[in-house]
Amino acid sequence: MSAVQGPTPLGRGTAERLLPQARGELSGAVLDALRGSPVVARLPAVREAEGADPLGDDLQLALYACYELHYLGFVGVDGAWEWDPDLLRLRAGMEENFLCALRAGTRGNPDLEEALGDLLVEPVRGTGVSRYLHEEGSLWQLREYAAQRSLYHLKEADPHAWVIPRLRGRAKAAFVAVEFDEFGGGRPERIHARLFADLMADLGLDTAYGRYTDAASAQMLATVNLMSLFGLHRAHRGALVGHFAAVEMTSSPASRRLAAAMRRTGAGSAAERFYDEHVIADAVHEQIVRRDVIGGLLEGEPSLAPEVAFGIAATAFVEDRFGEQLLGAWRQGASSLRTQV
Repeated sequence: MSAVQGPTPLGRGTAERLLPQARGELSGAVLDALRGSPVVARLPAVREAEGADPLGDDLQLALYACYELHYLGFVGVDGAWEWDPDLLRLRAGMEENFLCALRAGTRGNPDLEEALGDLLVEPVRGTGVSRYLHEEGSLWQLREYAAQRSLYHLKEADPHAWVIPRLRGRAKAAFVAVEFDEFGGGRPERIHARLFADLMADLGLDTAYGRYTDAASAQMLATVNLMSLFGLHRAHRGALVGHFAAVEMTSSPASRRLAAAMRRTGAGSAAERFYDEHVIADAVHEQIVRRDVIGGLLEGEPSLAPEVAFGIAATAFVEDRFGEQLLGAWRQGASSLRTQV
């Protein structure tokens, strides 16, 4: 297709999983260290992580680079870095800083039943990104949205899979049933990450994993880092289940709007298919998650209810910030991306 370009043109070249560009002293030092050997590399002091802006570009990129070592990693980065104790110590300082910001941003959380009830209510006069794209978004804005979201969707469901060994019984069985759908139900061409890559191809975007990391905002990095933070720590298993619930229980209406936006702008059949798939799948997942995943978890561990509620609230917090970043740029006719790619 001949895609309509926005203020920042998006390239179609190839990309390997290369380390991103630094966004400050903390991320610069972490990335420099990863280029060398854990035996000789020097890392920043933990106090530098603790003093950085918890929601800013520098810390969020440094944290993202640390987490990616647990996924596909980076070309030329020694695999020993994944469990290097000094890097894990530094990462812990970044995580604590990030967690404090999340807790501060979600003070006064409702109880779990109220939080779950709110997920099921669609505001009559919504102002979110999916509504904007549905009602007035241009093709270049859909492309920017997809480029930023690719940081998660090209590994869709992977962060959630970390919680499976930490669940038991009904909660585990239900969770795995939903994940089975996310991973294509045994059909590689139906894996949701593959469907998103097809969407990107329709939009004229490069489908390489991590291709748009340098272009993505700090707000987008935070939405991805939230999942990894919750997923990699058993202590946050309740929060990850809350995040999972927030995603699955709110996805269907937003996906319906985004599918319509893709059709209206002529984005392409694969672009439409990704969101059409989520309209159907997530409408079914909604009930399974609430009844069996959360219900099963709390049967065995009722004390986790506040953490599940925190996971829901934290998801709304980071997603709202990402939406504000996108809409703030677009309403001024500007690109939401950090770099020209």
